[in-house]
Amino acid sequence: MKRNPQAGVRRSAALRLLAFSDADLDDIHRGSLEVLERTGVFVESDEAIDVMADGGCRVDRGTRTVRIPPYIVEDAVRSAPSTVRLAGRVPENDIVLEGGRVGFTNFSAGIMVRDPRTDEYRTSTVQDVADLARMTDYLDAIDTYEHAVEGRDAPETTLAVRDAAVGLKNTTKCVGTGAMSTYDVDAIVRMGAAVAGGEDRLRERPLVYFCECPVSPLKITRDAAEVIMASARHGIPNNIISMAMSGASSPVTLAGTLVTHNAEVLASLTLAQLTERGAPTIYGSSTTAMDLRYASASVGSPELAMISAGVAQLAQRYLLPSFVAGL
Repeated sequence: MKRNPQAGVRRSAALRLLAFSDADLDDIHRGSLEVLERTGVFVESDEAIDVMADGGCRVDRGTRTVRIPPYIVEDAVRSAPSTVRLAGRVPENDIVLEGGRVGFTNFSAGIMVRDPRTDEYRTSTVQDVADLARMTDYLDAIDTYEHAVEGRDAPETTLAVRDAAVGLKNTTKCVGTGAMSTYDVDAIVRMGAAVAGGEDRLRERPLVYFCECPVSPLKITRDAAEVIMASARHGIPNNIISMAMSGASSPVTLAGTLVTHNAEVLASLTLAQLTERGAPTIYGSSTTAMDLRYASASVGSPELAMISAGVAQLAQRYLLPSFVAGL
């Protein structure tokens, strides 16, 4: 197993950015709980609404609004594991997410590539999926593989399952993959189980993990809800990634954006824990600011660095492993 650096231990070898004080984090947490209790989240899936209603949430089925009492949110956070193992097909590529440990993955998922042979800028193919999985497998600095591009030259209805299969075949690292439905999750879990030696073995050593995004502001779509619930039932880690955009789909202030972001992740985590208590969950972020000139995501900006630092602090406050996208 790879012993990734433990950033939670004070060392002088790296930069440590604390964007917020403990009091600031408490305010963001309380603001998030207030949003979830008073405003609530829009939930598109009938099954998810049923699960949340059975768990004690207040549901308005006419508007599909679910309001979550603070004690339910905090109980869900306590029930989520503080350590998540992402296993490779070879044990030396296992990585443990816990207590501030730092690891790296590639970002996902592109739909265009610059052809390395012809320099043509073109739509990505299944062959590109395989090639990039093998390249990621070779790079020591990258700990897990996420489907870097989509194979756009095959039917879209099978895209998630097919790209996961290509990833499992072409890397010995844990495969982070997207899914769009319960069917996709079940199929990908069956493939992972076939490689691992059974679903019980896959739970012990998850060769795959899912990445799922609520929609800002404060919406859990049908596909997101299905993936959250299905991955929880299978006991497979799920990286819940808010993609709020400061100044567009969330408040322009840093703290306001983090309240929106935090509410979305906590609502999704609560759905996972009400579905299956103890479901392994990663506190994720691809939240950034909007570039007002181009109305696009400002990736690589100072604002993104500040948001990501705040997200990491929130995850540490909740004793949850975290994922932040971009630099």
